[in-house]
Amino acid sequence: MPELPEVQALVDFLSDRLTGAEPRVVTGVELASIAVLKTYAPPPDALVGLPVGSVTRHGKFLDLDCEGIHLVFHLARAGWLRWSESLPEKPIRPGKSPIALRVRFDDGSGFDLTEAGTKKSLAVYVVEDPQAVPRIASLGPDPLADDFTLEQFAEILGRKRAQIKGVLRDQSVLAGIGNAYSDEILHVARLSPFAMTTSLDEETVARLYDAMRETLVGAVDSASGKPAAELKDAKRAGMRVHGRTGEACPVCGDVVREVSFADSSLQYCATCQTGGKPLADRRMSRLLK
Repeated sequence: MPELPEVQALVDFLSDRLTGAEPRVVTGVELASIAVLKTYAPPPDALVGLPVGSVTRHGKFLDLDCEGIHLVFHLARAGWLRWSESLPEKPIRPGKSPIALRVRFDDGSGFDLTEAGTKKSLAVYVVEDPQAVPRIASLGPDPLADDFTLEQFAEILGRKRAQIKGVLRDQSVLAGIGNAYSDEILHVARLSPFAMTTSLDEETVARLYDAMRETLVGAVDSASGKPAAELKDAKRAGMRVHGRTGEACPVCGDVVREVSFADSSLQYCATCQTGGKPLADRRMSRLLK
């Protein structure tokens, strides 16, 4: 699943190609999967003929603002954006490929939103106000916002007793962090994913805040300027522990361990994060909600 750094890279990638002194104009919106469209008014055709004014991000949501009509989409677990400098002229055929939506621009370029696998979660919205998308309206603060302070972070963690892994991933608490980067942040902060928020003292909260900002800023910088097609591989290559079960921890050399859940897993280093004690595989899917 693309998370904050990859989504920000896609924002920058699309901004470079669609906005500026001579913005690209939408010439077509082709829906190949009706299931991905979560709104009915305005219709997708309302975007046709409009220039792209800006491309922004709300957590993991991308937002193309075309003169007040917003094309908003969330790539979910298996979705992706595939850019083409020259799209085929032939319209896409529903159900014949992984393509769910195609957007065309006046210079012949455009992008497809694709989704692999059988579990379909890709979501597209056409709205006049992004806050009309319920999951955007309920987002917590952006962890990379200039005005998101350590004091605000500490206040958020103090609101309820919960495992820190789940708190970092909860989009209503912090917008944009998912399974992969929460693993990375906790490794940098030297914290167990099962640590309870109420057990964290001031020094630990500050260490976690710094680790969060450092990890995300580094990942954004690493992804910046890369073509959309390269972002997935770049994300995997940059991981320290996530997705590296059985490999050596890059900090201490201990083996990276895994805790599995119903449809996901987390990775951690026992030496760096849990005092050398392996975590029990509790299979509590609620941890990774």
